[in-house]
Amino acid sequence: MPYENISAKLMKGTFILTAAALITKILSAVYRIPFQNIVGDIGFYIYQQVYPFYGIALALSTYGFPVIISKMIAERQEGKNGKEVQALLRSSFLFLTVTGVIWFLLIYFGAGPIASQMGDPQLEKLIQLISITFLLIPFISGLRGFYQGTGNMVPTAYSQVGEQFVRVATILVFSAVLVANDYSLYMAGAGALFGSITGGLVCILILLTFVWRDQTRFSLSFFGSRETNHKEIWSRLLKHGTAICVSGMLLVLLQLIDALNVYSLLVQSGISETESKQLKGIYDRGQPFIQLGTVVSTSLSLTLVPLITAAFRKGDRAVMNEKIRLALKIGSLAGFAASLGLINIIEPTNTMLFQNSLGSDVIAVFCLSILFSSIILTISGILQGIELIYFPAMAIMGGLAIKFFLNIMLVSRYGTMGSSIATVIALGAIAAILIFRLKKQFNAPFLKLHFYLVTGLAGITMTVVLQAYSYLFSMVAGDESRILAAVESLSGTAVGAAVFILIIIKGRVFSFEELQQLPGERN
Repeated sequence: MPYENISAKLMKGTFILTAAALITKILSAVYRIPFQNIVGDIGFYIYQQVYPFYGIALALSTYGFPVIISKMIAERQEGKNGKEVQALLRSSFLFLTVTGVIWFLLIYFGAGPIASQMGDPQLEKLIQLISITFLLIPFISGLRGFYQGTGNMVPTAYSQVGEQFVRVATILVFSAVLVANDYSLYMAGAGALFGSITGGLVCILILLTFVWRDQTRFSLSFFGSRETNHKEIWSRLLKHGTAICVSGMLLVLLQLIDALNVYSLLVQSGISETESKQLKGIYDRGQPFIQLGTVVSTSLSLTLVPLITAAFRKGDRAVMNEKIRLALKIGSLAGFAASLGLINIIEPTNTMLFQNSLGSDVIAVFCLSILFSSIILTISGILQGIELIYFPAMAIMGGLAIKFFLNIMLVSRYGTMGSSIATVIALGAIAAILIFRLKKQFNAPFLKLHFYLVTGLAGITMTVVLQAYSYLFSMVAGDESRILAAVESLSGTAVGAAVFILIIIKGRVFSFEELQQLPGERN
């Protein structure tokens, strides 16, 4: 197949999955806002303590195993070996079943010790509830991997969107009903976590609908010769799938570390249990900001990764360097603008979304994570695209260790601000390691001094304008209600974005040729 056709096919599939991922990630971030408004900061703390376990299950069934399964299927289809595809599917499903059961057993029976480590034994039942989602992994990962391997991205996209819509609806409806009927916040949290199960079941139903529509093709894939090289398939799923999952779980694993020790460290420092729960809930307000900011900043840059991979396999170094440079520009520029913009309007934005401005200083520091996360996810995608799968995972694991120990050192002294600082330092360290590895791999800097100067000027100008705008707004509006905070936040976003984009355009950060290469500009 010609290189242009390969690129077009890759881009089409990537656009479908990117659009689905964009919708699901926005839903996953946005629902937290009405949910927090329903259950308050303590209810939000309860949910966020357990959510990382769902996030792990989601990453395993979305980013890791389906990708590796689809890649192995595609390889076997290129060789026109139908029997190998059948064997691969059977072996993969068996591996996923064993993996899902192991995860379920570890979390279900480990719920007590995990809750004790978190410092809140009342979380045990909620952790046991969320462990059920791991039993759904074999069906979701296997079916998604099968369809992606045959080049059909539609089932995966539909299942992702359907899963999140049902999950979010369950969370909001159950929590609202339970709170309205005076059930405990822990019960409301359990109702919200039940959404992960309803969402997962709907996901499977959507995938099975595609199976039913194409029964012959799928059934032939599962029945045939039983001569299967389980060792080779399982080894690849375990090694490559885990490596990709770690990159996809970066933000979730950071949340897990916070869940494991922030609340308990606050209590140990002498703060009451109720106040510690509230402080942790306020700190967790930062999660939607970083999720939305990272989605926006990486939605375009990561669509270039398949083209980088295609150029790498073809050996076209010039095209590969061109695409890498563009991906880095988009990812770092958007991440910088999102993090700095949010920092400048964090108080009115916090009030608009969460009813008050509590913890704005902590969340402002936390928002620096958007820049580093954007760089990490972009470079991880690039390195994985050129078959350096393990390095990003190792860098991320090292950064997580930094985060864990910095939490212990800083939270007791500085409270949740210490945790925000620990997150930023850990992500900064991971980003620095990945940048160094990318430069070493290609022995060339991808971004020139002109890019940094213009971007810095845009950031400084945007900050000056937003600070002046905020000062004038407060003088005219007086005391800030939630409605006025919404007006200031939304108008400030528009003003800041306009200033930043204008300077980037005037500074010619992107050449005409680069603008022509942006996704959506291709004929």
